[in-house]
Amino acid sequence: MIHYLLGKRQIVVGICAMMKKSKSKPMTQILERLCKFDYIDVVIFPEEVILEEPVEKWPLCDCLISFHSKGFPLDKAVEYTKLRNPLLINDLNMQYFIQDRREVYRILQEEGIDLPRYAVLNRDPDNPEECNLVEGEDHVEVNGEGFPKPFVEKPVCAEDHNVYIYYPTSAGGGSQRLFRKIGSRSSVYSPESSVRKTGSYIYEEFMPTDGTDVKVYTVGPDYAHAEARKSPALDGKVERDSEGKEIRYPVMLTAMEKLVARKVCLAFKRVILLIFQTVCGFDLLRANGHSFVCDVNGFSFVKNSMKYYDDCAKVLGNMVMRELAPQLHIPWSIPMEAEDIPIVPTTSGTMMELRCVIAIIRHGDRTPKQKMKMEVRHPLFFELFEKYGGYKSGKLKLKKPKQLQEVLDIARLLLDELGQHNDCEIEEKKSKLEQLKTVLEMYGHFSGINRKVQLTYLRNGQPKASNSKKDGPSLLLVLKWGGELTPAGRVQAEELGRAFRCMYPGGQGDYAGFPGCGLLRLHSTYRHDLKIYASDEGRVQMTAAAFAKGLLALEGELTPILVQMVKSANMNGLLDSDSDSLTDCQQKVKARLHEIMQKDQEFTMQDYEKLAPTGSPSLVNSMKIIENPVKTCDKVYTLIQSLTSQIRKRLEDPKSADLQLYHSETLELMLQRWSKLERDFRMKNGRYDISKIPDIYDCIKYDSQHNASLGLEDTLELFRLSCALADIIIPQEYGISKAEKLDIAQAYCVPLMKKIQLDLQRTHEDEAVNKLHPLESHVHSLLSMFRYGGLLNEEKDQQWKQAMDYLSAVTELNYMTQIVIMLYEDNNKQDPSSEERFHVELHFSPGVKGCEDEENVPLGFGFRPASSENQDKKPNQGSLEDLSQDQPDQALPVSEPINIQRRSPMIRNRKTGSMEVLSETSPTLSSKGCTSHRLFPSCSRQSPEIKPTSVLGSLCSGLFSASALGVSCSAPNLRDYVRTFLPTVALKHKKMRKLFSMPAVKRFSVSFARHPTNGFEGLSMVPSIYPLETLHNSLSLKQVDEFLNTVCESSSEAHAKTMKALSGLFDSQSQTSLYSPQQPLSSSGSETSLRPPSQPLWRESS
Repeated sequence: MIHYLLGKRQIVVGICAMMKKSKSKPMTQILERLCKFDYIDVVIFPEEVILEEPVEKWPLCDCLISFHSKGFPLDKAVEYTKLRNPLLINDLNMQYFIQDRREVYRILQEEGIDLPRYAVLNRDPDNPEECNLVEGEDHVEVNGEGFPKPFVEKPVCAEDHNVYIYYPTSAGGGSQRLFRKIGSRSSVYSPESSVRKTGSYIYEEFMPTDGTDVKVYTVGPDYAHAEARKSPALDGKVERDSEGKEIRYPVMLTAMEKLVARKVCLAFKRVILLIFQTVCGFDLLRANGHSFVCDVNGFSFVKNSMKYYDDCAKVLGNMVMRELAPQLHIPWSIPMEAEDIPIVPTTSGTMMELRCVIAIIRHGDRTPKQKMKMEVRHPLFFELFEKYGGYKSGKLKLKKPKQLQEVLDIARLLLDELGQHNDCEIEEKKSKLEQLKTVLEMYGHFSGINRKVQLTYLRNGQPKASNSKKDGPSLLLVLKWGGELTPAGRVQAEELGRAFRCMYPGGQGDYAGFPGCGLLRLHSTYRHDLKIYASDEGRVQMTAAAFAKGLLALEGELTPILVQMVKSANMNGLLDSDSDSLTDCQQKVKARLHEIMQKDQEFTMQDYEKLAPTGSPSLVNSMKIIENPVKTCDKVYTLIQSLTSQIRKRLEDPKSADLQLYHSETLELMLQRWSKLERDFRMKNGRYDISKIPDIYDCIKYDSQHNASLGLEDTLELFRLSCALADIIIPQEYGISKAEKLDIAQAYCVPLMKKIQLDLQRTHEDEAVNKLHPLESHVHSLLSMFRYGGLLNEEKDQQWKQAMDYLSAVTELNYMTQIVIMLYEDNNKQDPSSEERFHVELHFSPGVKGCEDEENVPLGFGFRPASSENQDKKPNQGSLEDLSQDQPDQALPVSEPINIQRRSPMIRNRKTGSMEVLSETSPTLSSKGCTSHRLFPSCSRQSPEIKPTSVLGSLCSGLFSASALGVSCSAPNLRDYVRTFLPTVALKHKKMRKLFSMPAVKRFSVSFARHPTNGFEGLSMVPSIYPLETLHNSLSLKQVDEFLNTVCESSSEAHAKTMKALSGLFDSQSQTSLYSPQQPLSSSGSETSLRPPSQPLWRESS
């Protein structure tokens, strides 16, 4: 029987399985995708035919997908394969072995795969020597092998899921009885402690896995998808989501575990024909730093993962085409496979292997940070300080709920005593204690993510007035709260993660119309390794989790992603930051900065030289706006008074009684924020506390964006003035002169620089993607290192000179600021020692767009297409936009900056669903002041020889376009996506007109993110993120390595700290995790041509 479609010979794939399996959701999803291969036709064998008809009457097929399940006649399926000799996806003979756990363990052991220590008890009358069981109170001995409790007892039949775990008497004894899920239960506890006396079993040692099991699913030897679930041995309660599905957590396989997956897939093969178990699943136990295989399930599918369905269909389809297309004379070219290296275009237009991506990213939008300081002397505080080891370093940070509860108990106790006895000897101020109590009682529960208390030992107390008596030691208590990641911040981080996918071939994900490919598939191969580090700040951790969610196309809440994926860099010293511990240099810089900003006169030329010795245009412009710092502070103070007065009037208005502001804040809390700033900013001596400027700017930026609908007067003027002050104070706190900037930067980020260096060096071994989410101090410091550390000479390198001009014009390193280092390898260079073999690019984005007019924003020359959004812009001071114009090559000194706009062959794409789509497809909708850039514009103009095939070309976004690689940018379901997507764009156009009509937020670029809460939250805009700008794209690895060596070793003290901090970070593959190990992924499968969607997907043979 030969199948033809539109005159073309078709490859028939037969599905021979029980109906419950062949009609299941996972199989249906995969077959739908498999049918979209042009030359593949699917035939499902009816169950009655399988059970009742002889194999001679079974449908014919070229390829057979068949697997055993309860009631399936495996003997007949084997007979059919001998009769018809189809291509087998899974070895049917090996499925006999998979039904016996003894055979499974024997095969795994022969392949050198780690298993828990085990012994087999065969109750076979013909072999009584294999049935030697001695049972004690807390152990069993099986054929001479001892197993202390807890141990596991498994039936030898793989179809029997009644697995028992026996507990020692010291833990209460009894056993946990596991079974196939029934409703919401997967196990029950039994008081029975004796092992079963009938049947044959495998006994194995119990592996402590912290309550999770890892399920691994392979599709061929080069693809593995992994998920974790709560262990059924934990409490027997199946965790389900709102839709009733069992909750599975993301898991990232280590390089060693990926190798295990490959071995398992290849282990169950028939030696002569070398047919392996293409599609199979197995259970992995992670315990004591090692991974053990404990079960192999045969033909298994992932449930509820669109990404897996896409990948599985592609891998299977390509496998079938590769084997059968040549035999059947079907014209088909072999696409890129899972094991192929990720060849991508660099921004210089050449094709190289992307070996490493290191991204340093600031956290997303947050609520204003707030802080309260008080000196405490009560013995209870000293007892707490001693209890948690504060005397070892003189400092103590309290974040755990138990610790915060103890602080709250002390505050309550002291307030009670002050209320009962006015003359008691409690020295702590009542107002401060009340504020301490109020903040700690917020939210009704404790979480280290949103509050913390720091205690610092002061030997002689804080300085007092000269007439006061001499004081003894005291503790400085610093209470910090706020600074939580907002819903807008989560959206920003997730969107950025999605955009980062686009740097890999086929990695456009949702941006190209389908959810999983490129980077996601690469993760499931043995070539790739992803690490995400974050400081211990809650907002940073949640940003990292949201970024990972977008990057890896994950679903669900952030908490399990954070637990499984994000590693704490602070416990290794990598992103340690104690803003209260300033270097001597930074103390001096702050003092000098405060002195200059306290002068009640207009800035003189000497002030410009003192405050902006580097000539930074952003600093100079801010000084011009301020003119007289004291007079400007006077204006700011008056505006704050006006603001607090307006909020008080709103509070008195009955209509505002139940008003909810953004992120569930109330008017009372908003008033507390501003009233505290009003009190703290102007000191009793009439001078201004300049250190409060960043907090003022923080608050007004937050309210201008999120609470603009309140319509408070003069907020834009307050924003303008506080922004100008902050543009001086914030960056200059990290050093005024170049030497100071370098000194302070070294104190902050030498461990981080060393980590970057080690990652670049490790890429000789494997792929690496590192996402480091630091605090603002690290971003400032790292940028200072690159700018002033001597990486390149501005006078000799024109491209670097232009990049430095651009950075000098950037006023603020806003939320989601990114510094990205990309390492490529040119495989055409045979000499491994050649400087030209490894190519490094350095990119930068100032992060989220602010409230300023976009006409004043400096523009770089990297990753920016020539589009309508840039045509009206004129180069301004610090802007490199003029480099995007086509012009003849010019001779440049030493290192010619590579014109990214002209030479890169990549297609310019657009992000679906963004404002930027409108600016290109509907120019009438964009207006001055409302234009925006996409998260990641592609890096070049369209090459004349590459033409987009549809409107979708302008709706897709990515750092790199797969079209430039000579492979299709479409997945089998892409055309369906176009049909469903395009109508929604028109609908969004209408919504945008409404958004633009809103007052006070029109300057923000808006993405389609609305927050699922009440009040103003649903109306809050989410500012988009500036695209990456290329700082340099012709660096050699040797240059970068020598630079990092120099800056890391210039201070022996810093170097010693670095090595200590990194000693535990790189000694083993299993890095210290913030909560637990890593997360899941998928692999390659490539693109294929599409069949017209009107064709039926498959048919059942009659």
